[in-house]
Amino acid sequence: MSLLEKNVFEIAEAIRAREVSVAEATRACLEAIERVEPAVRAYVSVDADGALRRAAELDAKLQAGETIGPLGGVPIAVKDNMVVRGGETTCASRILSGFISPYDATVVERVCAAGAVVLGKTNLDEFAMGSSTENSAVAPTRNPWDTERVPGGSSGGSAAAVAARLAFGAIGSDTGGSIRLPASFCGVTGLKPTYGRVSRYGLVAFASSLDQIGTLTRDVRDTALLLGVMAGHDPMDSTSVDEPVPDYLGALDGRDLAGLTIGMPVEYFGAGIEPETERAVRGAIDELRGLGAEVVEIGLPHLEYANAAYYIICTAEASSNLARYDGVRYGLRARDEDVLGMYQTSREAGFGPEVKRRILLGTYVLSAGYYDAYYLKALKVRTLIKQDFDKAFEKVDLIVAPVSPSTAFKIGEKVSDPLTMYLTDIYTISLNLAGLPGLSVPCGFDGKGLPAGLQLIGKPFAEATILKVGHAYQQATDWHTRVPPTAAVGNGGA
Repeated sequence: MSLLEKNVFEIAEAIRAREVSVAEATRACLEAIERVEPAVRAYVSVDADGALRRAAELDAKLQAGETIGPLGGVPIAVKDNMVVRGGETTCASRILSGFISPYDATVVERVCAAGAVVLGKTNLDEFAMGSSTENSAVAPTRNPWDTERVPGGSSGGSAAAVAARLAFGAIGSDTGGSIRLPASFCGVTGLKPTYGRVSRYGLVAFASSLDQIGTLTRDVRDTALLLGVMAGHDPMDSTSVDEPVPDYLGALDGRDLAGLTIGMPVEYFGAGIEPETERAVRGAIDELRGLGAEVVEIGLPHLEYANAAYYIICTAEASSNLARYDGVRYGLRARDEDVLGMYQTSREAGFGPEVKRRILLGTYVLSAGYYDAYYLKALKVRTLIKQDFDKAFEKVDLIVAPVSPSTAFKIGEKVSDPLTMYLTDIYTISLNLAGLPGLSVPCGFDGKGLPAGLQLIGKPFAEATILKVGHAYQQATDWHTRVPPTAAVGNGGA
């Protein structure tokens, strides 16, 4: 097995056993990036010198007999809306060009304390606003399974980097499906934890009541390992919940799902889902039934209003959060004769079309005369959606659903129709509105050779349950082991 074929767990074990050095693992990724990155564009920036320095430090510690943590020496990637000290953080936006962070995000601090090597920052839809990673001011990221198609968004760069073997794992963020959708489109495993489970300190805010940091990896075991490192209370984040962190790896105890009741919402299998996607998801549900779980139909009656409520709430919060980008304190600053002109010119030049659209929508729904009609009503719908899930979880242990109505669509196919693009998230946004954990695992391929994803939805802070079920499913299937044609291991990888 080549280095790049190993996953997070395997490469960490190989480094601990001194079968491979941290420097060798890091160089393998950097060489793969050099070869494959022009076709995929997963990264905004790669810090090769910094990664090699870090690798040398960790190798020296190992040589001295020191332990370097559960992620000891594993090269990973970080989405470019999380700050890394001394490096540029742009959120794939011109408005933040040249911004150098003076501190690390808590998740970056924690994975580095656990021994990880940060290779660089991955591409995203500008300020995480999008479902395809086409809204990046840098360049669109391409799907490693078919470079004419999108990788999903907004964490498309992180998903593509993991799928193409340009990193062993990656950190992403999920506001309405931004981890799970790219995971599904790229054939990798993606976890959005419960809101408050992982600190958001150092995450550049899009919609503060919806944003959540999570992981993109090749399998559930890697997810459990990374989550165990990242999770836990952080006093620097007022939304971080002081809840004990379970042994997520210990929860992965084989294939037997006897005693678990899984809910299948009828609303997720109505009009709009592509037949091949539905077939793959139903096949995965049958597999879970075969592993001993009981599957029952449930209803989530207010799900049909989730899209409308989400796009009111997220744009309102975006309008508030992005007001800080005025060209005065950091990032792009346009020249103009007066202060108001400088604000306007900086924002006009700095923000892309989708970000402007969402700021305008958000400002509108928060304006006098419209606040009650739109924003307040959306908050009430959000409560009804959460209550639907609460009632369902009185009867079931977890819920299964598709991640997306379709597999990856072609680049440019939906750019001119924002409403169609927004419907891509129709099966994922309800979890962010309710604050629930969701896991996407590969569950099959369509006739075009594109991966589909199964979504496992858990009760609040029940990540261990959905990881257990996801791991059991991956023990019984091999969808997650498939390698895209653009991956480094298929291009002379180390």
